[in-house]
Amino acid sequence: MSRSSPSPARILVVDDQRDVLEALRLLLKGEGFLVDLVNSPAAALEALQHDDFDAVIADLNYTRDTTSGEEGLELVECIQSLDSRLPVIVMTAWATIGVAVEAMRRGARDFIEKPWDNHRLLSVLNTQVELGCALRRSDRLAAENDLLRQAGDEGFIADSPAMQEVVRLIHRVAPADVAVLITGEPGTGKGVVARKIEQLSKRHGKPFISVNMGSVPEAVFESEMFGHVKGAFTDASQNRTGRFELADGGTLFLDEIGNVPASQQAKLLRVLETGEYEPVGSSRTQRADVRLISATNADLDEMVRAGEFRKDLFFRVNTVEIPLPPLRERREDILPLARHALAQLASRYGGSPEGFERCALEAMQAYAWPGNVRELLHVIERAVLLSKGPRIAAEDLRLDHAPAPATSLEHMTLDDAERVLIRNALHRTGGNVNQAAEDLGVSRSALYRRIEKYGLLK
Repeated sequence: MSRSSPSPARILVVDDQRDVLEALRLLLKGEGFLVDLVNSPAAALEALQHDDFDAVIADLNYTRDTTSGEEGLELVECIQSLDSRLPVIVMTAWATIGVAVEAMRRGARDFIEKPWDNHRLLSVLNTQVELGCALRRSDRLAAENDLLRQAGDEGFIADSPAMQEVVRLIHRVAPADVAVLITGEPGTGKGVVARKIEQLSKRHGKPFISVNMGSVPEAVFESEMFGHVKGAFTDASQNRTGRFELADGGTLFLDEIGNVPASQQAKLLRVLETGEYEPVGSSRTQRADVRLISATNADLDEMVRAGEFRKDLFFRVNTVEIPLPPLRERREDILPLARHALAQLASRYGGSPEGFERCALEAMQAYAWPGNVRELLHVIERAVLLSKGPRIAAEDLRLDHAPAPATSLEHMTLDDAERVLIRNALHRTGGNVNQAAEDLGVSRSALYRRIEKYGLLK
């Protein structure tokens, strides 16, 4: 019943007088509306069953009963049962307050007396068309959010305006089987969005293979991505299946694609362009049909300009870009995310605490969240473990900006010390892996391997 296309709006006019229909057709057509004319309630309902309209202008009196307005009131009720968001404006020459009130009670949005004033009629119609479109957009976004939540993790919170645009993009690109690049700061949920795209795509149910490109050493890149045959090199004691073969027919998610070594980018480009590759040590060409989704927190445009990332590879992975907003730009989602996380974690750790004190809610809303959603989830988990009361207080969140107290390394193992140093570097840089690697004096790939080893950014 409702329209999803932009203006011109389409209006259905219902009246049993030919001269009235023609006058309204000329008036509305002159204002840029598309106009459909019918001369009875039955014809109106038939039109509404088969076509989409933005508003209905309907007479209240027809040949069966020319004064009571009952036929028109019944039509209003029927239209409401078909689409409660479709604006109905009623008209009658037999205007009484009682009929007007009854029409509004049954669902009409406004009431116009005959003979009508053109300016008032057009003003009412434009207002109702605009309101109707806004209501349908709101309904569509709510339905899309529900669908996304049903498609997987119910923790996908997308109520803020910034995330509603992400929802729109997901729904547009998911069925299209095009390459998607998800961008955003660390911790914004790029992996979650990749999963949502796959779950709403035509390839859902087929393999979904995820690779963190920052944790793949350059020396084993080809073996990891394309596989190898037994004896291809010294340690190749058996055949290995590569990620492209594992993902054949499904979706391949390349997280942190900006970390692909420059020496390997041409090989990745070839398989993305042709679908063809050879396992290491084999001369037999294989094919893989994959839908590519990539993600990065790096500025690939800047990397292209700096010669660190191939321009043709950038175009290949970036048919459609979905930029994810940081949590500080989607503050409407902070408390829903926190409450959802609390419900999940409290259940895991024994059912307590059961909520947040007001001061905790205010503290979460005021905090900048440099680590984004990932930081929020870690903060809630820590608060659940540390809270002693039935509700989490502000002090349980520990969201102060004071530097963390110095940690003695004297009695730590090497692994423990490394874990602390990496965690502090990530906290200091707001989760920026590139900056943390530079501060620690290691390569990005080396830091990613340690992050994965210690589970610091899960």
